[in-house]
Amino acid sequence: MSWQYRLAGARDVDALRALIMEHGPNPWNWLPEDGVEHSLRQVAEGEAWAALFERDGLLGAAILYRLHDAFPLHRPAGVATEQAGYIMEAVVRRDQAGQGLGSLLLQQACDDLAARGAHWVVADRHEENAASGGMMRKAGFAELASFDDPERRAGGSRRSTVCGRRVG
Repeated sequence: MSWQYRLAGARDVDALRALIMEHGPNPWNWLPEDGVEHSLRQVAEGEAWAALFERDGLLGAAILYRLHDAFPLHRPAGVATEQAGYIMEAVVRRDQAGQGLGSLLLQQACDDLAARGAHWVVADRHEENAASGGMMRKAGFAELASFDDPERRAGGSRRSTVCGRRVG
């Protein structure tokens, strides 16, 4: 059976938490438990959305996103604050990495954000996270800027890279 795409709901929060906390941590990701809980609460309350791929009850990948102007300095002229979207988290099971699930979910999130009025979507990642960078490029994101981010990036260069793309 192939992976099935669907939007997640409040009933999926526990499964999303398990996926994020088991398969999200790596040397490049910043996943504070309170931040993950805040994002999941936003999904449960309808302030943010999550999409996922599942097969036989197993989550293979998930993405959390919302309308939010996370990096206003990089928002293009002509795009209003309320027309900006933000990718909060994207996680693919380690045993499913490299199959394109992440970039497909990223594209789906961009399409959903566009349907909700977004014209611009951003995401950030550790500057040296090649897998995340590849996923973003495959989904049409371009690197916009990198900056020192030692509070969120404990290893490597300790820098974050902001990536963005137009939607809608």
